[in-house]
Amino acid sequence: MLALIAGQGKLPEYVARKISAPMTIASLEGYPPETLTSDRVFRIERLGSFLAELREDGVSEVCFAGAIRRPALDPSFLDAATMPLVPAMMQAMQQGDDAALRAVLSFFESAGLIVRGAHEIAPDLIPEIGVPTRRKPDADQERDALRGWDILDALGAADTGQSCVVHRGQALALEAMPGTDWMLKSIAVRPDMATGGVLCKGPKPNQDRRIDMPTIGPSTVSQAAKAGLAGIAIAAGGVLAIDMAEIVRRADDKSMFVWVRE
Repeated sequence: MLALIAGQGKLPEYVARKISAPMTIASLEGYPPETLTSDRVFRIERLGSFLAELREDGVSEVCFAGAIRRPALDPSFLDAATMPLVPAMMQAMQQGDDAALRAVLSFFESAGLIVRGAHEIAPDLIPEIGVPTRRKPDADQERDALRGWDILDALGAADTGQSCVVHRGQALALEAMPGTDWMLKSIAVRPDMATGGVLCKGPKPNQDRRIDMPTIGPSTVSQAAKAGLAGIAIAAGGVLAIDMAEIVRRADDKSMFVWVRE
């Protein structure tokens, strides 16, 4: 049996529709999935008990899908099964997101559970290389995308964001904890500054792509259009695209490009 650890956003529902085998849906307390009903809700302070319950119920695989924020650890909720994990938890919570997520994966794998990426269950989440939109990036926009990749490499080395906006070689915005939508909204107040810019999105160097792979969807296109951007460039094989057909349709409607860059 597979356990879908569902966070927020559209991804959990999309992945759930692709699972035909027996499945249970679980969510972290405080971060319920928007369109799915959780069979069980767990707290990070009781992770040890939660893992044991999954094994007792016949779960052998887990898939993480959707966004959550890093929870605070409340010692008053800790149970005996989780106490051995506390030192690693505390260390992970003081590190960047990628390091913290690797620690989470290690807890599940140490419990004998196989972690599967969302793209393994729904391969169509990985778009084909190329430019599927009517509009193509011009030479300036290609240079902005290349500049964006250099910036993402630096952000990834610091274990921070997975996207940025570049225009005329200048970084207009960098993704931080609030996420891509917040970043795009922050520059939408000055569309005159961003008009013609490029949203660049890709995974961190050496990121474990079974969890927290960057994602775009139709709403990403809409937000980028409000910000005055000319297009979106994503890393081939490193970014999930929820409903690529609708992404392309919205981009075409706004005369924007989507570039899946190798």
